Amino acid sequence: MLLDFRPIVFVTGVLLSMIAIAMLVPTMVDLYVGNQDWQVFLLSSGFTMFTAGLMILTTRQESKNLNIRQAFVMTTMVWIILPAFSALPFLAANALNLSYTDAFFEAMSGLTTTGSTVVSGLESAPPGILMWRSILQWMGGVGIVVMAISILPMLQIGGMQLFRMEFSDRIEKALPRAAQIGTWIFGIYIGLSGICAYLFWLAGMSTFDAINHAMTTVATGGFSTHDASFGYFDSAQIEAITTIFMILGSLPFLLYLQLLRKDWKPFFEDTQVRWFFGILGTAVGLMTGYLMVQQGYTFFESLRHTSFNVVSIMTGTGFASTDYSLWGAFAMPLFFLIMFIGGCAGSTTCGIKIFRFQVLFETARTQMRSLLQPNGVFISYYNGKPISEQVSTSVMAFFFMFAAIFALLAMALGLLGMDFVTATSAAGTALANVGPGLGEMIGPSGNFSQLPDAAKWLLSLGMLLGRLEIFTVLIMFTSHFWKD
Repeated sequence: MLLDFRPIVFVTGVLLSMIAIAMLVPTMVDLYVGNQDWQVFLLSSGFTMFTAGLMILTTRQESKNLNIRQAFVMTTMVWIILPAFSALPFLAANALNLSYTDAFFEAMSGLTTTGSTVVSGLESAPPGILMWRSILQWMGGVGIVVMAISILPMLQIGGMQLFRMEFSDRIEKALPRAAQIGTWIFGIYIGLSGICAYLFWLAGMSTFDAINHAMTTVATGGFSTHDASFGYFDSAQIEAITTIFMILGSLPFLLYLQLLRKDWKPFFEDTQVRWFFGILGTAVGLMTGYLMVQQGYTFFESLRHTSFNVVSIMTGTGFASTDYSLWGAFAMPLFFLIMFIGGCAGSTTCGIKIFRFQVLFETARTQMRSLLQPNGVFISYYNGKPISEQVSTSVMAFFFMFAAIFALLAMALGLLGMDFVTATSAAGTALANVGPGLGEMIGPSGNFSQLPDAAKWLLSLGMLLGRLEIFTVLIMFTSHFWKD
């Protein structure tokens, strides 16, 4: 039996209509300031809504649950079609003069909350375009949380089925319906964004900058309204606020539900959260000490710059307060390694994610104990519960595919003429959805505009693969997927 695409197209049309409605926000922003690009956004919104309407009306049917194959196709289709239409304002904007390749790259980077950009001269860019970039990351951030909670556990991607087991009891007892969960998550997301914007405004940001940076901070996205990112503000207070909210965006949003219900215990007992703070604290401590000893920074200078930039890179946000590529030989390997880690499952972050390192560590420890005592029976645990063989296998398969795709992507970029540092860091930052790479061209003081078009399409594919946990996309290229 052929795959029924009607429910897939219908859901995609509904989500595309939300993109069309969101385009009206920068329309009003440009109209308010008298910028002519309001017409670009209005036309883009109209075309997108027309297309979405056709998709909805031609495929509407009685409510029907998606099967596994349809869920795989829908997830991938949504994250390709939405950037394709979200790119239209970038393409048509008079001030940017971008090709469709650049426009699609920017839109994909926004919706996947990667933060890599091809736009320079942000200070002179129309406010509507700056707002649109932030909106894309904000929408992508909440979309990622919902996907990690509802879709990936069902698809059993890279060990995510662990969280169907981990959270099922809590959810069913606290909020019996999935719709209620989504509503609460969205409410928490809006609340964090609003508080962050207010604190930015109190710390001295303009209202426009505060709103934009709040959206991209909570989404751990990394788009800024200034070429110098947070270096433009040069404020320890603003950087401290940003660091806190990048961390908040990197923690499991389901645990916030427990906090709202005055149940603090799961938050402090979750081993994923403890590992996250342990790894983050170690990286910040090492880098702080290094800057003090080798670069002559004072303790507070070291702590300020290190905490902001280490948190930004590890969580995949991609903001920068200074050019950390100038920090010396130790900084580059450290930043390169932590960019792959990411945050917790069920957060807005990407990367490999903390829980997979936990599962891999427990599996390796169990294996070593088995080597010492061949007749013993040893069980790996996650949060006090046994890790099934299926989860361990899924996680190890994810690590293998992540490494393999990273190597292939880096080699492909090398073939296009990029040097080793640029090629490897670009592959890593795309696959881990971080944002800036390393080196002079794509580092924190550069952008991706100088890369050839072929490299931008490859990196867009890398962002997609990283955001959808690799297997969601690759499984559709297997012959068995399309067989009954």
